[in-house]
Amino acid sequence: MKVLIGTKNPGKIEGARQAFEKYFDDVEIEGIPVNSEVGNQPINKEIFQGAKNRVKNLREYAKKNDIEVDYYVAAEAGVTDLLGDWIDINAVVIENSDGLQSVGTSQGFPIPDKYIEEIKETELGKVMDKVFDGDGLGKGKGGINILTHNEVSRIDLTRNAFVMALVKFINGEMWR
Repeated sequence: MKVLIGTKNPGKIEGARQAFEKYFDDVEIEGIPVNSEVGNQPINKEIFQGAKNRVKNLREYAKKNDIEVDYYVAAEAGVTDLLGDWIDINAVVIENSDGLQSVGTSQGFPIPDKYIEEIKETELGKVMDKVFDGDGLGKGKGGINILTHNEVSRIDLTRNAFVMALVKFINGEMWR
């Protein structure tokens, strides 16, 4: 099974790999950096829009390069206050070769209000690197690993978001 993911981020690729391998055999995941067409720090509805745009751009890439693909996938992290308080979530979009699309999210974690403006101007990863004196926390286990005292990693959040999005595909017609 061929899966294209719209990123070269190793944490997102690993999360997708773990989710797909839970339900499918012989999974090959290839990371292709495609544009999200949203800002570096997606906010609210831009989170899902960025993931949807990446899937659309993956389809175009595959068509242009004559690549047969079973699933096009993307994960976009962002901050939202649509539920009242600011939280960070990972939004995932999965689309199969027939055009059936599904979405999922990860658990969210709270963002202190005192950092929101700086996050909006830059991005959460840069602010977390500054706060935790790290470098590239968003590419590996993530700042969430520090915040949860090594209980949850960015890979875990991404994997869980992919598992949620796979619900539509792993349950056949019953769910559709």
